[in-house]
Amino acid sequence: MAAKNKSRAGGLRLWRNARLGTMTDRAAGLGIVEKGAVVARDGLIAYAGPETEMPSSLGQGAETIDCEGRWITPGLIDCHTHLVHAGNRANEFEMRLAGATYEEVARAGGGIASSVKALRAASEDELVAQSLPRLDALIAEGVTSVEIKSGYGLDLENEKKSLRAARQLGIERPVTVRTSFLGAHALPPEAKGDKDAFVDLVADEILPAVAAAGLADAVDGFCEGIAFSPEQIARVFDKAKALGLPVKLHADQLSNLHGAELAASYGALSADHLEYTDEAGAAAMARAGTVATILPGAYYFIRETKKPPIALFRQHGVRMAVATDNNPGTSPLTSLLLTMNMAATLFGLTVDECLAGVTREAARALGLLGQTGTLEVGKSADLAIWDIECPAELVYRMGFNPLHARIWRGQ
Repeated sequence: MAAKNKSRAGGLRLWRNARLGTMTDRAAGLGIVEKGAVVARDGLIAYAGPETEMPSSLGQGAETIDCEGRWITPGLIDCHTHLVHAGNRANEFEMRLAGATYEEVARAGGGIASSVKALRAASEDELVAQSLPRLDALIAEGVTSVEIKSGYGLDLENEKKSLRAARQLGIERPVTVRTSFLGAHALPPEAKGDKDAFVDLVADEILPAVAAAGLADAVDGFCEGIAFSPEQIARVFDKAKALGLPVKLHADQLSNLHGAELAASYGALSADHLEYTDEAGAAAMARAGTVATILPGAYYFIRETKKPPIALFRQHGVRMAVATDNNPGTSPLTSLLLTMNMAATLFGLTVDECLAGVTREAARALGLLGQTGTLEVGKSADLAIWDIECPAELVYRMGFNPLHARIWRGQ
């Protein structure tokens, strides 16, 4: 993994004697195929299904890998991270353990402000160097696609710097990187408390410049009492819509400002966190096709007690993704396998929901379902091959990595 990613597609390869979890929408459960095979040609899946039904011509001349009964799933997808950041906030963690309140930590220079200061002080190369170990930890668990947000720069120069660093990670490593511009994340010190003026700056100057530079695949925001109001987020989303960029939203994490409904009204790819979302929000998301991204790492780390309304999401047919929310302040988590276990134990997601949440639904939350997230012909040959007896092991274990091999675009 140390070498830079230069090649983008493999040749002709056949993985046989495998058990498949295809994760396709039309299949029941995990879309299990016993005695299955996967063929990749030029980085794309040419066949995925029962080995006995594979046309013999597909395997002619292919490099053949005997999986010896191992399981193959789509490569995992972490669809919500703040992976590019500088430094850490372990000192704040220690302060909170000693009884310090959020306000006391903030007065001591902590909180998002400390991450903004650290990112602004770091060079682009330093950001890449600090972020690579976090990305490598995800890759080592079978992650083939990752979303990375900005939001610790909070001015044009530093937001662009963090997004360029995120793009560079996808050059340094064989992984698909999707970037989200999170300019409306927090208020920088130079804004002097004027949220409306800062939102104007984000919408009118920073976002258009980021879009013109081709640095963002989507636009995100933080809709919360400690961040920005629905009306302020709407101004940013209106500009995103005008620029042709899809949106997603940190919504209803600490209170119900009806962020889920706001996100749905813009046809958002996803609304994330959602601990305080009500039934109207769940119904709106279902109508809009907005994915609910569940983030148990933050819930666990900040010792939240309000759980997201999983039963409502099921009742209304809202798709659910699962992600690490890797960030220095509230979820310093770089294990998607552990995240699945937390989603199951803390929130009651089933094994099938967890695995779909880090494959098919995570792809949907990034607008990538047409390219990856399931084992289907024509999609990227992004695979994870596991030394397991049953898929439940991927959710059941803690601190154990059963990955046998990771394939990205056929390699």
